[in-house]
Amino acid sequence: MSASPTRIQVGGTAGTSPYEVLVGRQLLGELAGLIGPEAHSSPTSVEGGGGRRAGATRHSDVHRVAVLHPEALASTGEVIRADLAAQGYEAIAVQLPNAEEAKSAEVAAYCWSVLGQTGFTRTDVIVGVGGGATTDVAGFVAATWLRGVRWIAVPTTILAMVDAAVGGKTGINTAEGKNLVGAFHPPAGVLCDLACLDSLPVHDYVSGLAEIIKAGFISDPVILDLIEADPEAARTPQGPHTAELVERSIRVKAEVVSQDLKESGLREILNYGHTLAHAIEKNERYTWRHGAAVSVGMVFAAELGRMAGRLDDATADRHRKILAAVGLPLTYRGDQWPRLLETMKVDKKSRGDRLRFIVLDGLAKPTVLESPDPAVLAAAYAEVAVSDARE
Repeated sequence: MSASPTRIQVGGTAGTSPYEVLVGRQLLGELAGLIGPEAHSSPTSVEGGGGRRAGATRHSDVHRVAVLHPEALASTGEVIRADLAAQGYEAIAVQLPNAEEAKSAEVAAYCWSVLGQTGFTRTDVIVGVGGGATTDVAGFVAATWLRGVRWIAVPTTILAMVDAAVGGKTGINTAEGKNLVGAFHPPAGVLCDLACLDSLPVHDYVSGLAEIIKAGFISDPVILDLIEADPEAARTPQGPHTAELVERSIRVKAEVVSQDLKESGLREILNYGHTLAHAIEKNERYTWRHGAAVSVGMVFAAELGRMAGRLDDATADRHRKILAAVGLPLTYRGDQWPRLLETMKVDKKSRGDRLRFIVLDGLAKPTVLESPDPAVLAAAYAEVAVSDARE
């Protein structure tokens, strides 16, 4: 029997409903409990054909569940769909393109069409199974269908577990930039099954470490200590601290978004390293992993903080050491600076024509740096620039 999952509460302030993030193993059995709060008290009987199994409960208000999954997780999506169908739901599986290709208006429109054709109502539920791109688009579809239906995130990558699936930010990309179209629409629950990480390719796992390291620098330095104690062990889900690293990172984000859902203030600190990272991703047509771009973005932000007189040398240097120790990139192509700068000007964190960056005043002391001197920006970028950093 698997151990009871860790439960982390998010939200519950500013008029939002609280929800739980469950972290553990073999959590599929917890999904039905999150789909709806009300269930028939009497057990159902076995029926012929594909009927409900004995003892199964069915939530009274929820009739249909749409399981959105990427092509790469077709078998996983079908297992979840079949399990929900066996419990009495009208469950359908909706296959999306893999990774960032799913985050488009065309894919969202396809999902809306499927929901319309299947009679999806306001009391029905969407389940997003996959990486951060999948949970982003699943949440966006849920936010926009009938002006908002409930959804549940089942992240299957470490990046999605500690970042994309928690906090209620949903969205899609446009030709002009990443996540420029979206909505704040928190999930009804999040299931982080650590068993999903066991088969994750090493590059994808390491990419996710960037968001965990970010949480360490902006809020919880214990994360950094755990990784620095054994960087090689941190690179694998079999490491001794995997569960603790995931849980600590989720707690950092949960605390922030519970106080500031719509990024009106405190939540901006979660964008540490992301302003340059999003520009790099767009410049690479989203072929770079998000965590790789965030890694370079954090090195840039550390240099920017140092040159602005905010950050001490030791903490700035610590960025390079820990990111390199787990195998994350530190550099990007120097000749791309003009294009990156133009992209950053339309970043969703900008205000008018003023660039805004999250920098550190010290370890776990994030702050906003607004309208930095262009010469300082260029000098900070020079510290991450190489003649050709393609990976």
